[in-house]
Formats: sequence, structure tokens, C-alpha cells
Amino acid sequence: MKFDQDTIDEINILIQFDLSNTEQGIKIHHDAPSTAIAAAQRLFNKKLIDQVDGGYLTSIGRTSAEHAQSLSSLLSSS
Repeated sequence: MKFDQDTIDEINILIQFDLSNTEQGIKIHHDAPSTAIAAAQRLFNKKLIDQVDGGYLTSIGRTSAEHAQSLSSLLSSS
């Protein structure tokens, strides 16, 4: 199964979270690319983030971000 572009966009949002600081969220601004805005909306709908424009990771969102960041790290290593 291949990742579709929507899933890739969601992963790109998840890897932006700083997992070492649970008190730091992210903000997707209104002038961000429409793909990022839509991805954040989908993550919010899936209850992975607590605000439609980013905010903080939920418990399941943190787990998802950990997996996304691990995958990103593995794929980008030489």
C-alpha cells in the first residue's frame, strides 16, 4: 500500500512537533499552504491534535508523531 498525498501531508505535520517538550505545540497559520491547513484539519478530525490549526498532540497523536518521526529518521539516515 502506498501513502497517498494526504497521508504524506499529515505525516509532514506530525514530524514538526518537538517530542522532547510536551508544552510546545505548533501553529498552522491561515496563510500556510492549503495542503498543510487541510492536513491539520484531518489530524484534528482524527483526534491526533487538539486544535484545528495545530495546537498540541493528543495522547494518540503523540504516539503517531513518535512513529512518524522514527520513520523519517530511518529513511533519512545514510
